[in-house]
Parts: sequence; C-alpha cells; structure tokens
Amino acid sequence: MSTYHIKHLEEYFQVYRKSIRNPELFWSEIAEEHFVWRKKWDTVLEWDFTKPEVKWFEGAQLNITENCIDRHLRVRGDKTAILFEPNDPSEEAQHITYKQLHERVCKFANVLKEQGIEKGDRVCIYLPMIPELAIAVLACARIGAIHSVVFAGFSATALATRINDCDAKMVITSDGSYRGTKTIDLKGIVDEALEQCPRVQTVLVAKRVNSKINMHPDRDQWLQPLLDNAYLDCDPEIMDAEDPLFILYTSGSTGKPKGMMHTTGGYMVYTAYSFKNVFQYQEEDVYWCTADIGWITGHSYIVYGPLANGATTVMFEGIPSYPDFGRFWDIVQKHKVTQFYTAPTAIRALAKENLDYVTNHDLSSLKVLGTVGEPINEEAWHWYNDHVGQKKCPIVDTWWQTETGGILISPIPFATPTKPTYATLPMPGIQPALMDEEGQEIMGNQVDGRLCIKFPWPSMARTIWGNHERYRDTYFSAFKNQYFTGDGALRDEVGYYRITGRVDDVIIVSGHNLGTAPIEDAINEHPAVAESAIVGFPHDVKGNALYGYVILKETGEYRDRNNLSKEINQQITERIGPIAKLDKIQFVPGLPKTRSGKIMRRILRKIASKETENLGDTSTLLNPEVVQQIIDEAL
Repeated sequence: MSTYHIKHLEEYFQVYRKSIRNPELFWSEIAEEHFVWRKKWDTVLEWDFTKPEVKWFEGAQLNITENCIDRHLRVRGDKTAILFEPNDPSEEAQHITYKQLHERVCKFANVLKEQGIEKGDRVCIYLPMIPELAIAVLACARIGAIHSVVFAGFSATALATRINDCDAKMVITSDGSYRGTKTIDLKGIVDEALEQCPRVQTVLVAKRVNSKINMHPDRDQWLQPLLDNAYLDCDPEIMDAEDPLFILYTSGSTGKPKGMMHTTGGYMVYTAYSFKNVFQYQEEDVYWCTADIGWITGHSYIVYGPLANGATTVMFEGIPSYPDFGRFWDIVQKHKVTQFYTAPTAIRALAKENLDYVTNHDLSSLKVLGTVGEPINEEAWHWYNDHVGQKKCPIVDTWWQTETGGILISPIPFATPTKPTYATLPMPGIQPALMDEEGQEIMGNQVDGRLCIKFPWPSMARTIWGNHERYRDTYFSAFKNQYFTGDGALRDEVGYYRITGRVDDVIIVSGHNLGTAPIEDAINEHPAVAESAIVGFPHDVKGNALYGYVILKETGEYRDRNNLSKEINQQITERIGPIAKLDKIQFVPGLPKTRSGKIMRRILRKIASKETENLGDTSTLLNPEVVQQIIDEAL
C-alpha cells in the first residue's frame, strides 16, 4: 500500500483510517520519505485549538526551494518545470527547465539580497501571470523573505492596505499587463498605492508591455539589468519548519482583509501530497491550473505543489475568451495537457458559447478535470464531463480555502466515484465534522450543518498576520475545539460532502470570496449615500452576483439614478477592484431591521432572488412596512 500515492478506493479507505488513527505517524512517514530536510523534527505535532496554536515538524530545518527545484536537478534538470503560455497566442510559449528555473531563482534571490532584503522581511509582489511572478515567489522563499502576492486586479487602495498591513519593504511589479486586447497600467496603480505606504524602500519593475512609465529615481529600478549582473548561485537560507513562508490576504466578513500566514514545512508536505493524489500526477504529465498566483490556488497548485513533485506546470497569462472562446482548448491541444483545473465560472461562461469551440480541438490528452473556487452546479458539471472530458476524465470538485492552504475534500480520480455537485470525501488526515447551531456534532449521514474540522492538518494557516486575536475569533470561537470553515455542508447517505455555501457575510462571486462589509463601506463613502446593504443573488455565469440596496440622503434624492449607480460602482472599483462591482443597484426608502438595528439580510436575499412568496415572519421587524415597498420597486 502506497501512503503517498493512492490509486483505488480500497486503498483510500486503508490510508484514511491510518491517517485518523495515528496522524503523527502518518504525516511523519510521508514527510520523511518524500522530502529533503536539513535536520529532522523533534516533534511531529503540537496543537491546542483553544489558543489556537498549531506546530508541525517543530525543530525540523529545510528550504522549500531545495525541495521544489534543487533536488530535481540531477534527475530532471532538462525537464520543463514552468511552461509559460502568453496572452497573445502569436507570442511563443516559454519552456523553463528545472536547470533554468534554478538559475533564474538564484539570480533573483541575489538581487533581493543586494537590495537589502533579509530573512523575515516582507516583499509584496504585484505582477501579471508572467514567469517573473513564480520566480519572484521562489526567490523570496530561497532567502527566507516572506512573500505577499497581491492579485494584479486589485485597486491602488486595496494594494496599499495590504502593503501596510504586512509592513512590506519592497514591491515587485511590472510596467503593465496584458488582458485580452487591453493593456493595464500596473506601475501607475503601484505609484498611486505607494503614496500611502511610506515604509516601502524599493520597487523592482519587470518589463512586459514596453509602455512609458514614471520611474522614481530614489525608489524604482528596472529588474532586468539587476538580474543580468546578479551572481548565478545562491545558497538556500535554512528555515525552521514553522518559519513563515508567505502572507496571503482573504476577504473578511467585517473590516480589513485578513493576512493569512502560512509556514514552511507543513505547507510543503501537504500541498505536495494533495497535488499528487487529487491530480494523479505522473512523470510525463503536463498539468495546467488556470488560476492566478495572486490567489491561494496559484500558490499551492501552480507553484509549490507541482514543483515539489517535479511536475511540468503551465502558467497562462491570458483570459479564456481571447482571441476567441476556444483559447483554453487551443492550449490543451498544443501542449497535450493531461490535468486541467479551472473555476466553475469559466466553465459556465464557455458552456454558453458555440460547442464548436470545444469539438474543433483534440482533447484526447486529458486525464483528469478539476474545479475550484466554489461548488460546481450540476448543469456545468455535465457539460464539462460530456464535452471536455468526453466522459472518460474524472472531475475533481475540490473544496478548500485560503486558510486551509491545500485541498481538504475532493474525489481522488479513478478511486472515488464522483457525484455531480459533491466534493465527496475528505483527504487523508482531514477530519470534518458537521455541527448544529447549539455547538453539538451531528452524527450519521443524510444530515446538514456547519462544516468544521476537528483535528489540525499540516498546511493550515497559523495566524492572521499581526492579529492573532482576530484569528481565534474568526475560526475557533464559534465551536469549541473546532476550526470553523464559515461554510455550510450536507453529508449524504454514503458520507459524501456537499458544500452548501457561506453562512457568514461573505459572498462567493466567480470563485472570489467578497466580504460585504468592505463593499458597503466603499458605497457609504459616496456623498449621496446614507446606508447600504449587499447580498448575493444567483447568476448563471458567476454563480452569485452582487445586489446592492442603497438608501440615499435627502440631498441625493432627485439625482440621475443611472449616473449615481455608475458612480457607486466606480467607487467600489477604486476602493477594492472591479471584481467587487454590483450587478444590480436598487435605491430603497429603508432597510428591514430588527429592533436592535441589525439588517435582516435573509429577507433582502430572498427579494434579490425573486423568492418573495415565503419571507417568514416580518412582524418582529422595527419597520415591517418597508419590506413590501422594496418588493414593489424591486428590479
């Protein structure tokens, strides 16, 4: 029985039982047999969810880039590590071998050191999906600097918040980025953000779009000349297993974004292990995850998980609709992609287009299909299965979070029978629990409740950067001795899990977690707005879209509503980014509130979803009459 690589269902159950009976033995065997350590651990696991404190492989020493690059050089030095597919299909793809990756990471790491970056310093990376993004991430890890990648679709305000929160000394960006036919001025966004970030000493700028940009003489430097002059070799900094590896921000239901801090040893072990099993990766495979490295999916399943397994991982700069809706399938055919991992939003968008975009391509190389970001709906699952996978590729509907670091619930291809809309079974080592609102675990099958995890796993975030109290309050206060995911789930008659959605004020739009509070804050800053409330409503491509209920001040009552809607969305774009724009805005006379002043979002969600037959008891509201007014004027 291979603990590291599960190939059939019986083996899954054997491995799973072992992982639950003796987690320390299970993970220590995997860690010892499949990774390079400079020093072995003193203890496999210490944990206390009341504090909360979790430590994996304490006392061990390693460098994650040795495991992702150096150890492959002798056996697969000439194998493609990163296969870069640019936005413009007429631009040639780049095959970066493990040897070339080693050289480029070492040179970049030496540039960072020459610019004064040391172990423990935070480096903010705001780059498009070009090789420099993956290389910058690995260069930070090489020298023990903590990388904080910010998705290059966020606004200057959102970028500044993240830079200041982690106290970054350096920002790495580019002159711009391509997105389909558009060119985006990333450097301009960075310049605007840095007006609010006095601690940033250096900005390194990669050339991508060759547009004219402003360079601040005391702060900004072109990256390429520094790389050209950098020394070829860089010894990896020896890190403790529990040393921070990166900070990645995720939307909170309240207040500012949460900087999830992930550590080195456990994160490496779990992402590598989950990658190998969820995608059934074999030596000659070409694996492609379409996510952006600005999200956790890109960290774990474009960079660290694949490279730790010596895989070939595709990095795609473009979008699925450029130059046409066949772009994904062009790339699958061109590079003979074997595993394809994307978001349900992308699948739904492509399913609306002419089927010829799919059928005109040879997709016979595909072996495994995956989805990430939100549960996939049944219609999209069948389209994906029938037309892309041609009914021969298992679909892994993966459930996990920025906070979990790796996939926690997923089918294992060719082992777990799949079921549309179900994430199916937990990965080895993962102990899910469904809890009722009284805090009791709900046993048995055919039940639903709040999804918790009752035992630590190696890749879980250790804290919220600079705010451990918030970490405890958010994840460990709702249920005693449990990590609360914020998601609801049901367990069917055979024990399969289906995620039913967020139970807090976070809405998943196109796979992105968007907290309602920061969006409402942005709207409420508009001079004409008195108050607002945001809810999600079903959308046939995005899964959910955002519906805003807005109360205007008296002075704003008679303004042009169309222009006002545009101004509100512009304000959201500036504060957060275009991903948080509202699809619908309804100007309302009031909001349904309890006597304690809490907005009854449940009622607003039903109105937005046009489910007004059964709103439940509204008589206890402070202002029940406003509900009918909102319904009468609903969009």
